[in-house]
Amino acid sequence: MPAVRGDGMRGLAVFISDIRNCKSKEAEIKRINKELANIRSKFKGDKTLDGYQKKKYVCKLLFIFLLGHDIDFGHMEAVNLLSSNKYSEKQIGYLFISVLVNTNSDLIKLIIQSIKNDLQSRNPIHVNLALQCIANIGSKEMAEAFATEIPKLLVSGDTMDVVKQSAALCLLRLFRKSPEIIPGGEWTSRIIHLLNDPHMGVVTAATSLIDALVKKNPDEYKGCVTLAVARLSRIVTASYTDLQDYTYYFVPAPWLSVKLLRLLQNYTPPSEEPGVRGRLSECLETIFNKAQEPPKSKKVQHSNAKNAVLFEAISLIIHNDSEPNLLVRACNQLGQFLSNRETNLRYLALESMCHLATSEFSHEAVKKHQEVVILSMKMEKDVSVRQQAVDLLYAMCDKTNAEEIVQEMLAYLETADYSIREEMVLKVAILAEKYATDFTWYVDVILNLIRIAGDYVSEEVWYRVIQIVINREEVQAYAAKTVFEALQAPTCHENMVKVGGYILGEFGNLIAGDTRSSPQVQFELLHSKYHLCSAATRALLLSTYIKLVNLFPEIKSRVQEVFRADSNLRSADVELQQRASEYLHLSIVASSDVLATVLEEMPAFPERESSILAVLKKKKPGRIPDDVRESKSPQPTATPAPVVNNSANSVNSSADLLGLATPPGTTTATTGNGLLDVLGDLYTAPKISPSTVQQNNIKKFLFKNNGVLFENDLIQIGVKSEFRQNLGRIGLFYGNKTQFAIQNVHPELIWTDLHKLNVQMKPMEPILEAGAQIQQMLTAECIEDFADAPSMSVSFVYNNVPQKITMKLPLTLNKFFEPTEMNGESFFARWKNLGGEQQRAQKIFKAQGSIDLAATRTKLSGFGMQLLDGIDPNPDNFVCAGIVHTRLQQVGCLMRLEPNKQAQMFRLTVRSSKETVSQEICNLLADQF
Repeated sequence: MPAVRGDGMRGLAVFISDIRNCKSKEAEIKRINKELANIRSKFKGDKTLDGYQKKKYVCKLLFIFLLGHDIDFGHMEAVNLLSSNKYSEKQIGYLFISVLVNTNSDLIKLIIQSIKNDLQSRNPIHVNLALQCIANIGSKEMAEAFATEIPKLLVSGDTMDVVKQSAALCLLRLFRKSPEIIPGGEWTSRIIHLLNDPHMGVVTAATSLIDALVKKNPDEYKGCVTLAVARLSRIVTASYTDLQDYTYYFVPAPWLSVKLLRLLQNYTPPSEEPGVRGRLSECLETIFNKAQEPPKSKKVQHSNAKNAVLFEAISLIIHNDSEPNLLVRACNQLGQFLSNRETNLRYLALESMCHLATSEFSHEAVKKHQEVVILSMKMEKDVSVRQQAVDLLYAMCDKTNAEEIVQEMLAYLETADYSIREEMVLKVAILAEKYATDFTWYVDVILNLIRIAGDYVSEEVWYRVIQIVINREEVQAYAAKTVFEALQAPTCHENMVKVGGYILGEFGNLIAGDTRSSPQVQFELLHSKYHLCSAATRALLLSTYIKLVNLFPEIKSRVQEVFRADSNLRSADVELQQRASEYLHLSIVASSDVLATVLEEMPAFPERESSILAVLKKKKPGRIPDDVRESKSPQPTATPAPVVNNSANSVNSSADLLGLATPPGTTTATTGNGLLDVLGDLYTAPKISPSTVQQNNIKKFLFKNNGVLFENDLIQIGVKSEFRQNLGRIGLFYGNKTQFAIQNVHPELIWTDLHKLNVQMKPMEPILEAGAQIQQMLTAECIEDFADAPSMSVSFVYNNVPQKITMKLPLTLNKFFEPTEMNGESFFARWKNLGGEQQRAQKIFKAQGSIDLAATRTKLSGFGMQLLDGIDPNPDNFVCAGIVHTRLQQVGCLMRLEPNKQAQMFRLTVRSSKETVSQEICNLLADQF
């Protein structure tokens, strides 16, 4: 602890030593309790404590808190230390407040006043301590209280440099919490001109602040570009002796250089000002020249600092994408790193080259390193580097090298790490389709994928090969022949059986002329795989068999035997049973003309954008660069759901590949804007109005903790929460469903009863990139029972249009239930004791539909109370018990729900030891069944 340095706090040192010497947890707690009792008596009894003693005891309380114990006193003494003129006492006071004082504390006004006094002090150390405390607490109240003082400190000519530096960082912290704190108008220019400050520390802190401000208001702060380029130029052209105080291992001001380069990436190249653009190009050229110089030190810190600036410069060049010479030079520089001994450098080089590969100016330069990248994919020890090599091969692929790259990736796939196989399969499938000049090659590639890595071939991939075969007549016979040969292997993956069943069912007649692939042989080959497959694949094969009956009447009797088999007609799987029954009768009663009409060949699929590419982008959002060199492939890429003109009912969509349950003219395409998030759900809700989505969704969270909280065409907000006694933790997941970034995302809590339910929101990034997802954590503490639930508004800007969403948070009183087991005797004894008018609440309401006891039971199981079986004499009644945990007390609660099937009504009775709890639980549950 900083306060223990030689200022005589021997008692603190002895206490820490005693704690460390404790042999057990019990001994530690005993020693802590003894010390707490001593400190409490000192604070209460001895009114003559001097600053040193207060500091010592506050230090001990802080140490005890850091050990994980609660501290409920000493706050006032810490506040008193703020008025001390001694640095060590004031420092400990601010440290205690920063760590222990809650923003809702009654002492917050006193603290704010003490901080204001220190901000007006002439002692820069006191001002810095106050600024650091404001930043550490970083609450909205702090932002509002010091919205005028801190900007004044930042731009005032009288403020010392060290204070300006702290003021800039403090303002950045408060801006992230409350963006409206930054004044506009003339303040904008004064903040921007901090980039000209002679003190490098001030410039470094100001650059971080301006970078955050630019992301919110890029037009307002556009003037920073010229100053940032000028400052960068002075740094990169300086000798390491010119900036000695800010030179790190012979590299002048590397942190500031990186920050300035990042700041410039918020804007397009300064085309209106050729002088600025030329100066920036000179800076970037100089950075490249310095990278080629022999190292001035053999220490790793020197190379790390130099490379940090170099990679950020390359990122700016890629962002601007306007200087062919610089792009090619960046590619050549990165190519040298591909054979560097440092694993991190190789990884970063591959990552940057992925972006360079998408530029028309540097694509050819990237292709020159193809052989080295292929070796990296095969030989690298680190799986993340191998993954990055795969990404680069995918990005550099074009018509001239597609076959070679696909072949290399297929060869590597057999030994690739399991963690990257699924992504590799998607990439190979996309490349094979996009650059296929001969679709027989494409068919071979996909069948090889299934053979090599069948477990990792998703439905989108094998749907796609079927779709292409159906849409291209010239490849149909070849596909039938190839898949027939693949099925002859002693073992083949189930996905191969699916593809084979589909293609032979449609185009088996094209190879039936060969005795080696006669109708009977095709059928027996497929049926030999039947009993090894899942129910979904068997359902597909049954559809294939009825198609074969239409194509080859001579095998009708053999197929009918399969349909009649007990394993199908009496299958426990209702889908198999239904298909076998319907297809059997169809083959018996339908004439050949009717059969040919019902089972006619699949029509071509409509032209659509690739669903495989959408899956890949969702799997790795933000990591797969869009290919800007060529227009999107015009090939149809919707998920196939073939169509025929008959009607089998209740068919699983993934099994209905022959379309026997799909109305004519429709397809079941995978939606392209579902967001795969940490909740593990693929949310693809229909496009409906935001208020309707929220209203419908919020009720379901009474009985579950995870799901979609809100969704519209632009944004999806998912929630995942967990609760323990009176504490809760909620994760909100914001997903951008559009192709453009969402700016200025600002969630704000709307809740006045913080003294009953204390909810804290952690800050989040204000920019939500296209197709990306970010997380925000909330914590909740139930202090006493409360009604209703907090709301939250989320404001953001999309396409320069402000948007605002208001929704309820799934924070209701039942979330703080602890289920309680009880027997019948205990339940009814407690039920009678809670029979007073002030302890019970009752409602009678109509059922939402026909009464479903199983569904009601499922809902009650998720409500938080313990569902007690065998308690009520009426078996249709439901009784539950639980304890509502709050910080102030625990409230026992009993519930009884009585359904009346004849009247389609429910009677709900809730009894608890507190009237408001009974009423709220009753209100929450009413009309929910």
